[in-house]
Amino acid sequence: MNTKVIAEIGWNHMGDNDLAEKMIFEAKNSGADIVKFQYWNPKLLRKGSWDQDGRREIYEKAALSEDKINFLKSSAKDNKCSFLISVFGTKGAMLIKNMGIETIKIPSHEIANEKLLKFCSLNFKEIFLSAGAASSKEVIKAVRILKASDCIFFLMHCVSSYPCPEENSNLLRINWLKTIHDRVGLSDHTQGLISPSIAVSMGAEVIEKHFTINKNLPGRDNKFALDPSEFRMMTKNILSTEKALINHGIENQEIELDTINNYRGRWEPQDYKNTDE
Repeated sequence: MNTKVIAEIGWNHMGDNDLAEKMIFEAKNSGADIVKFQYWNPKLLRKGSWDQDGRREIYEKAALSEDKINFLKSSAKDNKCSFLISVFGTKGAMLIKNMGIETIKIPSHEIANEKLLKFCSLNFKEIFLSAGAASSKEVIKAVRILKASDCIFFLMHCVSSYPCPEENSNLLRINWLKTIHDRVGLSDHTQGLISPSIAVSMGAEVIEKHFTINKNLPGRDNKFALDPSEFRMMTKNILSTEKALINHGIENQEIELDTINNYRGRWEPQDYKNTDE
């Protein structure tokens, strides 16, 4: 399969290494090429409503230490898939860089973080940038910053709603993204399986989808993530889409010769007499 598929495990593991390892194993077996996690430092979280509703405790429990990141990297390698992690500021990006990781994800809600964009463009070889929750001007500015360096980056269409109703998925926006950058993808938050295949038909090279092994696990993202059977079906659909998009030109194919040679004129052969070419 030419399309790269990212299983966004995120914080669905809730800080449990054993659970994260199982998720990596199942994601790979379900067709994922890349497993993705999220890094944040709870000490840098500003005050907000999450201090009263229990979310701060969740953030602290699900936070990744350097040891846990190294464990996840090793597990991904053992399962023959690539490791990817998203960050939410330059301090997090610096830590990831200092760990020797050369690929990074900038999530949608950091697309206007120019300091982070500039740092990542100069310090990472490959970047995945989600273009959700952003105006067209913000997307253009972010692309301009990344293009000023030698990094390779993918511009990912995204609608930052969790989950995203299919009628709001706005896949036609991919056509606009292609006018400002030649490598595009989809970070999909719908609960269905069709949007990734449509995106591939529109030129997406990378598909990202939330992944879990149990929708009943704690946390919002587990609820709308794909389970292994759904994820496997999605990757099969993408492969079928790639096959359907193989260009065989505008003339008839060899597999049609039987129809041409044996079906033409079968019923009323007189129609083929004395006709102009």
